[in-house]
Amino acid sequence: MAGERRGGVGALLASIRIVLGNPLVRTLLRVYATETECRYDAQPVRSTLLMHGLSMYAGINVRCGPHVGAMLSLLNALLRFGIAVLNGDDREVRNALKDPALRRGVETVFRGIALYGVTVPQKLPAPFMIVWNFTNACNLRCKHCYQHASTPLPNELSLYEKLRVVEELDRAGVASLALSGGEPTIHPDYLTIVKAAASRGMYVAIATNGWRFADMDELKKAVDAGLRYVEVSIDSANPRKHDEFRGVEGSWSRAVKALENAVKLGLSHAMAVTLTKLNVDEIDDILDLAESIGVKRVVFFNFIPVGRGREIVDLDLDPATREEVLRKLYREMQRRKIEVLSTAPQYGRVVLQMSGGREVAPTHFVARGDPIVTSIAEFIGGCGAGRIYAALQPDGTLSPCVFMPIPLGNLRERSFESIWRTHPLLLDLRDKDKLRGICGKCPYRYVCGGCRARAYSYFGDPLAPDPGCIYNLREWLSISSGKDGDQLCEVVDKVRKLVLETHVSTTESS
Repeated sequence: MAGERRGGVGALLASIRIVLGNPLVRTLLRVYATETECRYDAQPVRSTLLMHGLSMYAGINVRCGPHVGAMLSLLNALLRFGIAVLNGDDREVRNALKDPALRRGVETVFRGIALYGVTVPQKLPAPFMIVWNFTNACNLRCKHCYQHASTPLPNELSLYEKLRVVEELDRAGVASLALSGGEPTIHPDYLTIVKAAASRGMYVAIATNGWRFADMDELKKAVDAGLRYVEVSIDSANPRKHDEFRGVEGSWSRAVKALENAVKLGLSHAMAVTLTKLNVDEIDDILDLAESIGVKRVVFFNFIPVGRGREIVDLDLDPATREEVLRKLYREMQRRKIEVLSTAPQYGRVVLQMSGGREVAPTHFVARGDPIVTSIAEFIGGCGAGRIYAALQPDGTLSPCVFMPIPLGNLRERSFESIWRTHPLLLDLRDKDKLRGICGKCPYRYVCGGCRARAYSYFGDPLAPDPGCIYNLREWLSISSGKDGDQLCEVVDKVRKLVLETHVSTTESS
């Protein structure tokens, strides 16, 4: 790959770790993490030297004093050197850094290395994303709802408190804010918060059932306020099945219309599908539906038995079926002109194994044999709960993940940065060697590590093994002891076959 031109953003991330990750440069990065005021054209902006330098690299007219200007020029030279060493595309990096949200994310990585050095996976001073359960109110009654959403909670944050939260997340360096719920679009405050976050340079996303965005004017209002990404839930290619699962007739047609509207507007989007036994045989039909709409990305979510999902725990996939599904998704991603993703962290391992280490999973970046993809894999590190993202509840309570309702502290009482940097559970989640059972010993723990929410849901311990993985068959059998014996034997046989196929394919590729 010596003469191959690499993607600029990948080269940038790799250069941060490889070129800037030595102790001497780490000391220098601590200096760059201090704040000062510069002028962007005529506008005074107070931020870190890192952010000023990245803005200058992107072509923004940044004016500082002579001493600061010299330091920014040095930082730009180090970036250019690192990207050149890895044969990256400097022009692509400059264009990418024009996005303020990306600059925030890269600055967070810089600060992480300054504070913690290069770690595997990388420890960060702030998450890339906060998923904000904006309200407990919802106009649907989905069977799997992790939030048990229905009506607003009596103690939800006021608009004033929400604006203060946005300010606090901005100050911490959070790059992306995703509003979820309940259903965020039915709350009267949501457009105000979209606008407030977007004005601060955050990448604003919304996860929705699509009901409101079936109206093009409503979606345009959100886009005008600063919305950059929408994720619409569709759980079946069959309208009747979707509506029955979601609890309201007509929800399928409105979700489809919302996606059609996003496609027409050119808004970045995805179809979100929660996989259960009810729709696991519909993957082809669901992807066909996505392509017919013009959708460019389909995300298959891990079902987590939490909230109302506890009432349908028997619809969860066994480890063998999940493994088969993840392999199918990888093959479909190769076959179709569409991104096919999965939130199951095992997807990273599956892609690594099936590609012989030559390809990357779009959500986990796991291919090895190249410093670019290896570096990105180490940044991401599989399940991101408490590491690269966290969840905010409607009342201001912070938790590691929307599917892991463990209260870490409330932003009404403690600062976000204080909770993020010091809470013992978050520190444990960032150390993959603390995982228990096979997950803590698995050679793929740095690119997977198992779903921590599934571990918590099934065992009450977020560091326990993930029973959804074929390598944790014993744990899955322990929680399935009441099931039919023939069914369990069938699963065991399927697992043995899959493990054998994986061993053979990995040996052949090596």
